[in-house]
Amino acid sequence: MLKTYQQHLIKNFLNKFLIISIIFLSLIIVLSILEEISFFKDIQTNFLYPYFLTLLSSPITLFEIFPFIFLLSTQFLFYGLFRNEELNLLKINGLSNFQIIKTLFLTAFFIGIVTVLIFYNAASKLKFIYTDLKNSFSEDNKYLAVVNDSGLWLKDEINNTTLIVKAGYIEDNFLTDVIINEFDNEFNLKKIIQSERIDISSKRWILQSPRITNNNISNLSSENLILESNFDREKINSLFSNISTLNILELFSLKKDYENLGYSSDEIVIHLLKLSSTPLLYGILTILSAVIMFNFRRDKSLFYHVILGILMSVIIYYINFMFTSLGNNGKIPIISSIYLPILFISIFAIIGLIRVNEK
Repeated sequence: MLKTYQQHLIKNFLNKFLIISIIFLSLIIVLSILEEISFFKDIQTNFLYPYFLTLLSSPITLFEIFPFIFLLSTQFLFYGLFRNEELNLLKINGLSNFQIIKTLFLTAFFIGIVTVLIFYNAASKLKFIYTDLKNSFSEDNKYLAVVNDSGLWLKDEINNTTLIVKAGYIEDNFLTDVIINEFDNEFNLKKIIQSERIDISSKRWILQSPRITNNNISNLSSENLILESNFDREKINSLFSNISTLNILELFSLKKDYENLGYSSDEIVIHLLKLSSTPLLYGILTILSAVIMFNFRRDKSLFYHVILGILMSVIIYYINFMFTSLGNNGKIPIISSIYLPILFISIFAIIGLIRVNEK
């Protein structure tokens, strides 16, 4: 059973967390709705549609800024404890600063588990629905790409023809073991093109020694064939970059498909490691924020604490961004790109904990 002081701290912390989350969610909605309205300004649709799409996409954005919400929630919690002299009352009853921080750490860690297992999976599903609905209004809707156990599949509409492309493997700027089915406007099969290797470094694909089948007659060409496409390697990469639309099980499945295809799964692995380390990150950031509050003068204004929280958030964001980029580029091991920032933050937090009971 939780003790009375633990219940009081957890209740106050959750209250601050919910209030600040609602504030940030409101800001996300206000900023996002402007982008959606701009997107639909020349499209005939229900005037409520942009607002509906904004509500679908906002939860995943909120999840991405949860670490900074934990920082601010802890600051506001201690600001209230200092202002109401509640901290002194807790100390009189034999409660140490370390015990307070321990309670908040475990609370943040538990919230982290809930947000990853429940909130993230729900938010990613809403983001997927958002992407699917918005793509129906986009010109890019006719260009599709899917990765599954059988390889990479592309649908491309260009020059009044539809191309269905199936590739077995991706190697640098090349698709290998490729079969291209070309259809006319009525979706009648015109011809089948097979090539062991296609250069997709640009949107003018170079098919090496293709075999062309037309009216059940196959001819092997000794020369390269140029094929116009809406895809190149960069565009294919971008189509698979929005992994926030996938829940945890779908991420594991896609990782397996990427590895079977020869497509780099580093971005997915980094994302999964981020999710697995999220509860720990929330707890460490809560400790760091608490330690900083104990080490600053308690007569500082609310505005001062808000600015301090924002500054800390920006610094931590850029540290995480730098290490994630290094991991994606292969400059450092993937595990290091996720856990080194947490290690650095933990070191600062532990240093502050050494004499925290003397504050």
